[in-house]
Amino acid sequence: MHTEIPFLHQFENDITSIEKPDKFTYPFCYDPHPLSIIAAEQLQQYLHTQQDFEHNFGLEEGQEGVKIGKMFGVLVVEDNLGNLGYLAACSGKLAGTYKHKYLIPPIFDMLDEHGFFLTEERTINPLNREIESLMQNPQLDILKQRLEEVKEKSAQELAAARQLHKANKAERKKIRTTQKTLVPIEEYKVIEEDLIKQSYRDQHEYDVLRQRTKAAIAEIEDSLAQLLSEIEARKELRKQKSSDLQYRLFDQYHFLNAHGQTRSVLSIFEEAIQMLPPAGAGDCAAPKLLQYAYQHQLKPICMAEFWWGFSPSAEVRKHGYFYPACRSKCEPILGHMLQGLDVDANPMLTNPAENKALEIIYDDDAIIVVNKPAEFLSVPGINVQDSVQNRIIAMYPDITGPVIIHRLDMSTSGILVLAKNKEAHQFIQDQFIKHSIQKRYTALLDAVIEEKEGIIDLPLRVDLEDRPRQVVCYEYGKPARTKYKVVGIEDNKTRIHYYPLTGRTHQLRVHSAHSKGLNTPIVGDDLYGKRADRLHLHAGYISFVHPLSKEQISFEVADPF
Repeated sequence: MHTEIPFLHQFENDITSIEKPDKFTYPFCYDPHPLSIIAAEQLQQYLHTQQDFEHNFGLEEGQEGVKIGKMFGVLVVEDNLGNLGYLAACSGKLAGTYKHKYLIPPIFDMLDEHGFFLTEERTINPLNREIESLMQNPQLDILKQRLEEVKEKSAQELAAARQLHKANKAERKKIRTTQKTLVPIEEYKVIEEDLIKQSYRDQHEYDVLRQRTKAAIAEIEDSLAQLLSEIEARKELRKQKSSDLQYRLFDQYHFLNAHGQTRSVLSIFEEAIQMLPPAGAGDCAAPKLLQYAYQHQLKPICMAEFWWGFSPSAEVRKHGYFYPACRSKCEPILGHMLQGLDVDANPMLTNPAENKALEIIYDDDAIIVVNKPAEFLSVPGINVQDSVQNRIIAMYPDITGPVIIHRLDMSTSGILVLAKNKEAHQFIQDQFIKHSIQKRYTALLDAVIEEKEGIIDLPLRVDLEDRPRQVVCYEYGKPARTKYKVVGIEDNKTRIHYYPLTGRTHQLRVHSAHSKGLNTPIVGDDLYGKRADRLHLHAGYISFVHPLSKEQISFEVADPF
């Protein structure tokens, strides 16, 4: 291996007995190749022992301060002589810098002291301080409070005037009614003229009052608007400067592919999703690794990414676990960068249910109950149409109305209830909405759980940067509650029953794996834990009222693991 290439590391042990993969890693769903695992282990050993930088990964017992875990990546490469080595990278910055002895440099170093980014940020930061100072001006609160007081007082004065004028109008009407028949016509004309003058006087007084209160309010609003306009002008200037800086920053990111073709990150995202790139696009480990390899004429062989350190509060990230590349930032970029490489097939484009039978465990005039295998879609997907829904429609061509009442994740096996007509669908769906249906799932967790039973209450929403993953979010998440009971311990794993009290996407998987849940992923969970032969989650029991007999019925299927 040519060691003159910076950041190119040799394998410490003999790897000649390990065959290279036939194809490069599909980065969004993979089992790490043995070469990637060895490279990752060497990087992890370095992280354990290094003294090149200080960073609080949160791995030491009782460690204080802000704990920040990071995603690392390794790329096994081959030089022009056929020698293998590997490159290592971290997503984003590490220990406050992009410069490290062991890790490849970024595509663009935003923290370069002499670079345009920090130079321009130094012009934006004073704007931030100006805006903050202007917003903390006590005169703002004084004027806002004064404005509310004047508005309230004005409303009260106008209401009192209207009430007085209403009473005056009623009195004038009474005078007209009584005097018209009591006094001579000439005398009544004089009275009528005076009453008309009184009416005009009241209207004039109200108009004067309204103009006076309006002017008082406008005076305060003008003073307030002057202060606010100054703040808005500073904010608009900051927005423009930030936008210009972001565009200039994006212009530093140009990515190669295996054909030697270069494209800017702006054009990549414009073509892929017709949007600007998200912040941080290009700073993840995978694009950095491939870019460095291409720039130094190194052939990518396989790659893997793993999490190191403390898990974020919202996401599920387990120390030392391998994870796929993120989709929102990396998928468009890697779509370009992998062109010219022979890459493993995208499993999302293949039919996981091919050659799998769909077992029907109950069938009558209203419903069908099936035992869905793992890796079998409940409803058609974007790329794969084969699903429980389509199979049932093909088997029962006389079915009318909606078929699917509820769903199971593709990787989850177990009981699924389908309707043969609209009435049955509505009847059972109402029970789901009212949470009157009893359901039980069985899972095998990847460690021993001490608590024997309890309720997990963690609100969930989709991870906007990495769909379909879910994150815990107390601000925007939907309520998600799961009752659980440990069934037994088997080979340092926990068999557990789940009774979901709500039905959120990936609810049981996140509640299992998240640090505020049971902190232990389900065996075989490729999103929140470690890949295995299958996801060990099974919908084994359901009970509901039958739409025709109106009797409680139940179904149970033993878990297959």
